[in-house]
Amino acid sequence: MDALCKLNNTFFIADEVQSGYGRSGKFFAFQHYKVTPDVISIAKGMGNGFPVGGVLIHPSIEAKYGMLGTTFGGNHLACQASIAVLDVLEKERLQEKTKSLEMYFKTKAAQIPQIKKVKGRGLMLGIEFDFEVSELRKKLIYEYHIFTGGSSNKNLIRILPPLTVQEHHFDSFFKALEKALK
Repeated sequence: MDALCKLNNTFFIADEVQSGYGRSGKFFAFQHYKVTPDVISIAKGMGNGFPVGGVLIHPSIEAKYGMLGTTFGGNHLACQASIAVLDVLEKERLQEKTKSLEMYFKTKAAQIPQIKKVKGRGLMLGIEFDFEVSELRKKLIYEYHIFTGGSSNKNLIRILPPLTVQEHHFDSFFKALEKALK
């Protein structure tokens, strides 16, 4: 991918707004592949709910005066929130835990015959059924108070828990899912 971009004099931009900061099991999702982006966009995991975003630019791109602008650049509170997130990620080893939680989730999902496929990595997961899941998602939220994500694939439920999720949270989810599927 990055070689093709270089061949065509085009920047390779990795959109890590949702997938960055350990959500995929690696700090950046692109690290699962043998690619080197020129630009990386980051945001959601960066502030753990505090609104902050950033752009990482490869050192081979020479900065020039006026190249980058910012509306709220250098906001001290946003910067402190971002540093706190990195500290917690490291101290609680959340990125490493993501990998084991992914396996735990997939093991639990395999026990439910209505689930046809588990997609994704780390804590960016989806469970696919052979039927449209809109009513199932409504049942999960209204009867069991469990919010799930939708998808353009109408048979897929997206699961995007925080990195602090624990096995017992998945146990509660799968228990409610089994009841909702009856």
